[in-house]
Amino acid sequence: MELDERKRRILEAIIKNYLETGEPVGSRTISKYTDLNLSSATIRNEMADLEEMGYILQPHTSAGRIPSDKGYRLYVDHLMEEKEREVSEREREVSEMKNILMERADKMDQLLQQMAKLLAVNTNYATMITAPKYNRNKVKFIQLSKVDEEKLLAVVVIDGNIVKNTIINVEEEIDNETLLELNMLCNTSLNGLTLNEINLAVISKLKEQAGVYRSIVGSVIDAVAEAIMVDDLEIYTSGATNIFKYPELSGQKRAQELLTTFEEKEALSDLVNQTAAENDYGIQVYIGKETPIQTMKDCSVVTATYELEEGVKGTIGIIGPKRMDYEKVMNTLKTLKAELDMIYKKS
Repeated sequence: MELDERKRRILEAIIKNYLETGEPVGSRTISKYTDLNLSSATIRNEMADLEEMGYILQPHTSAGRIPSDKGYRLYVDHLMEEKEREVSEREREVSEMKNILMERADKMDQLLQQMAKLLAVNTNYATMITAPKYNRNKVKFIQLSKVDEEKLLAVVVIDGNIVKNTIINVEEEIDNETLLELNMLCNTSLNGLTLNEINLAVISKLKEQAGVYRSIVGSVIDAVAEAIMVDDLEIYTSGATNIFKYPELSGQKRAQELLTTFEEKEALSDLVNQTAAENDYGIQVYIGKETPIQTMKDCSVVTATYELEEGVKGTIGIIGPKRMDYEKVMNTLKTLKAELDMIYKKS
């Protein structure tokens, strides 16, 4: 059986009406909702065909129908095709996002927490944002400077212009000339190397060249290793209680499972890792059973990957009912992703 234009338009009307009301949609509603000028009997026949094709289903004995996962998938794919070239940005949301991004650009954790809250408020769904993950980072620059007579500050800059600061205790004051020599030695020996490339041979040679200052060089190497090492994935969430706004998700057991998922975050880490594997850079939509998290099989999850610099990426996600406003969610994610990309690539 072919999904012709009339069936497609009726299916779209069913989905849009269900997204707005959350109630099963009947043929009389569709006849008023669309400009097809079809009788209720004709629409009923088309709805029966759509049900047989798996695009809609009848949850109860009433005449009303709701979209199936297959129906949502067709609708979302069509939306994504339409939005491929250009997304209409909501001026107020863009302005808010820009202000927050500029204000907190130097404090990534606070920035991402605020963005998660803003997303939750704007969408009325649950949201998550991961901190950017750095893989195969290389040392770009090392700077040793005096704090006082007994302390040095080691500033390590790695790929992505990520800066890590470490305090190094020294037994006696180091003069400026020696400090300059240590800076040159560390940068000449370590710049451009990954953690795997800083092997025992490199370390031994560097310490030998440092002579009596080998302990300081050892502390610098430790600081470099800490800076480069990939930390556990940091995930910021917000709006988990928004799920109570949707009857299909607000049952005690189902809601509790979803809240636990947001609190423990282990499953969210798995979702992020799968998203990265399936869609390196862009938007991914999981509908119902497509979602890799068992507790979210009755939800839809939309994720986007943002990139601060090459190899420095994070994930934004929005979780809601299957009848979520996909168009608004995808527009919001594309807007936020573009703003993050633009702000950090200019900085």
